[in-house]
Amino acid sequence: MSEIIEVESGVAVEADHESAPKLEELVKTYLTIRDAKSNLYREYQNKNGQLEEELKQIEVVLLDECSKIGADSIRTNVGTVTRTVKEDYTCGNWDEFKEFVIQENALELLQQKLHQGNFKEYMANHGGEGMPPGISSVREFRATVRKPTAK
Repeated sequence: MSEIIEVESGVAVEADHESAPKLEELVKTYLTIRDAKSNLYREYQNKNGQLEEELKQIEVVLLDECSKIGADSIRTNVGTVTRTVKEDYTCGNWDEFKEFVIQENALELLQQKLHQGNFKEYMANHGGEGMPPGISSVREFRATVRKPTAK
């Protein structure tokens, strides 16, 4: 005897009784592993956040010591502290900056990464024209498992 299983696309498929328990066990195991992974990641984030805060506090003291003695590095018996400058750049006006990049032909100032959502929308509107030059796509099937909802 077979059992009807509804899949997310709305299509119902038949599964024989031999495969139904195996599928249920696989789904149960999948959910258990996913929940354990989620809990482990949450624990990691909490502990990592605490450790990062401790490191920041120590770094403030170490930088203060470098400033007090006017040194860019301090050697100790257990390690060396080096004071360096990290500089990040941000953009407050993308329209102006894009115009600058075009005028200066300075595309190297930008990172080479496609915005997946915007590109997908572009392809939906221009898909009949084929892929733009230099672009390829990779598609893969993914299995999504959800816990049952209360009925």
